[in-house]
Amino acid sequence: MKAIRRFTVRTVLPEQLQPLHELALNLRWSWHPETRDLFRSVDPDVWAATGEDPVRLLGEVPAARLAALAADRRFLRRLGDLADDLREYLAGPRWYQSAGQQGAAPLPAAIAYFSPEYGIAAALPQYSGGLGILAGDHLKAASDLGVPVIGVGLFYRHGYFRQSLDRDGWQQERYPLLDPDELAVA
Repeated sequence: MKAIRRFTVRTVLPEQLQPLHELALNLRWSWHPETRDLFRSVDPDVWAATGEDPVRLLGEVPAARLAALAADRRFLRRLGDLADDLREYLAGPRWYQSAGQQGAAPLPAAIAYFSPEYGIAAALPQYSGGLGILAGDHLKAASDLGVPVIGVGLFYRHGYFRQSLDRDGWQQERYPLLDPDELAVA
């Protein structure tokens, strides 16, 4: 039977933990060790079980654990520091902004980067090899330099396939279904 309607249930975070959502939706977590450590500390077992995916982590962590974190002053201080660091990273001038002040011609406000795939993190399985990894590295470097690059790519509904061998030695493929509402993509 075909589903009539589909909907996504989102976890409602306690007010004190709202910055976790902001950190999870900005892909900087994928190359920022301190942010990854913060997500790991939310619940190490769930972090590992979700493939180190902060969006899925927030959806699967038990409510009791979220309540405990909302009352943990040390965790909240760390969360606040990382959220402030992210905001500073996003708003602060970097190389591109200073280069724009020195040049004669104004620099573009946005640059489109077209690639069929982007290898940013394993939690975003939208790549299968070298091209995707290279494109992901370009996006990371552009972000660190302050270059306003917008990655435009294809969304593979099934991501890349997982393979294994059956008892007879034949390759078996699994195509995991990807839900865009569960990924840090916009």
